Amino acid sequence: MSVASLLRSAMRVVNRHVAAHLVHQRALSGADAINALRPFYFAVHPDFFGQHPREREVNENSLKRLNGYLENLQKPGTRSVQPTKLTFYVREIKEKEDIQKDVFPPGFRSVSFTLQTKDVLTTVMDVLKSCSLSTEHMKGLKASSESPKSQQPVAGHGNPFYRPIKWDKSYYSFTGFRDPEQELKQAKKVEPTLRWQRSWGVTHRCCQLQSLSRLSQQNPEAVLNLRGHTIIFTDQSGMNASGHVMLGTMDVHHQWTKLFVSLPSYRSLLQQTEWLKERISHVLGGIQVINVERLGPVQPIEEHCSILNTFHKRLLARRLALHPRSLQGLAMTLENDRSSPSLHEMGHFVIPATCEPSRLQTFLQSMAWEARQRIKHRNQLQKEEEEVLLHCLEALALRNLSKEPSVRHNQMIPCCRRLLEERFPLMEGLRVEVSHFYSVMQDGDLCIPWDWQG
Repeated sequence: MSVASLLRSAMRVVNRHVAAHLVHQRALSGADAINALRPFYFAVHPDFFGQHPREREVNENSLKRLNGYLENLQKPGTRSVQPTKLTFYVREIKEKEDIQKDVFPPGFRSVSFTLQTKDVLTTVMDVLKSCSLSTEHMKGLKASSESPKSQQPVAGHGNPFYRPIKWDKSYYSFTGFRDPEQELKQAKKVEPTLRWQRSWGVTHRCCQLQSLSRLSQQNPEAVLNLRGHTIIFTDQSGMNASGHVMLGTMDVHHQWTKLFVSLPSYRSLLQQTEWLKERISHVLGGIQVINVERLGPVQPIEEHCSILNTFHKRLLARRLALHPRSLQGLAMTLENDRSSPSLHEMGHFVIPATCEPSRLQTFLQSMAWEARQRIKHRNQLQKEEEEVLLHCLEALALRNLSKEPSVRHNQMIPCCRRLLEERFPLMEGLRVEVSHFYSVMQDGDLCIPWDWQG
């Protein structure tokens, strides 16, 4: 059997797994879109055009524009996206006559089309059809006109406000604020750590680690900038709001290298965000500004800094009468897609970046007691979950028991208790992940919904 036949067989298996997962959802998320577009990526990925630099560059630029189009469709409140014309050189995977062989390199064909779709699913279908690729794995899906509510919009562009002030060390000792220079020195002494944004199997993880290993051997100087950082393998490259380095799994090595080279400027931007957070905390009675990644999509550091800057400017325009430590121990997130402040069930405040300061002050002061109660309840649930999870592991002789980030404490606890009551003997030695659907992963992990039926 030829290599091409093996690759086609592998793609058919991947497509079946993708379809089995996607039928559980009406609307496609960004991660689902990437999975659904794998046959397309396999046909146009720049890595396959190493000997054809012009075609490689065209595909790289078009992929960037396509990814931007998909991101814009997932923003809440987006009614329409500007039509986008794309051109790709598509590899001829099947053996057939190339009708454009006199114009284009052998084995390639040029495809141009304009996207004018209004949802992610329709966009995926249009891309596959425009490139004459199979859509069999997409059958059974229905388009949804609603974007995921958890998506956050991209902040406006512009230089964020930042005034670098080098304070004396006594300032940090007195105020309790963090010394960014000291933290940076400590970070440089620490080895990089790895995280996975999604629940990938062992095979996928090995592929990404091997890719990073090859890059470190080819360009060891650029990889030195990673020292002290946490690396996240995800769907886009850059730095997230927490300062972690994101490596896009669909990007090629030279894109990773460009990111590594630019890490010093990203660290400067991270210092700006820390300074803005400290100033906001000082004005708002000691409340901490946080970024809860597990409750939403990854937020790039540029967007996070822009939101902080917008909010900080609004606070500077008004003098708020908050006691310096009245909100200490509480936390808040900033969002662009909200019109009014709210208190999350987990105990942190969700504040619009454009919230009017006097209204914000009234809301924070009136809800502070309730926020502390919710935090106390959350901590109790977290402790209870840890105890029942450990009991499950031991009583059922499981190899591992975990949950998806979207599964809440009050869902995980009754799920584990029901498992203890049923005590299925066939689960012994399994790796189980509590999710929202039934599935068996490629490397043998068993996924069950939190509200499973016996």
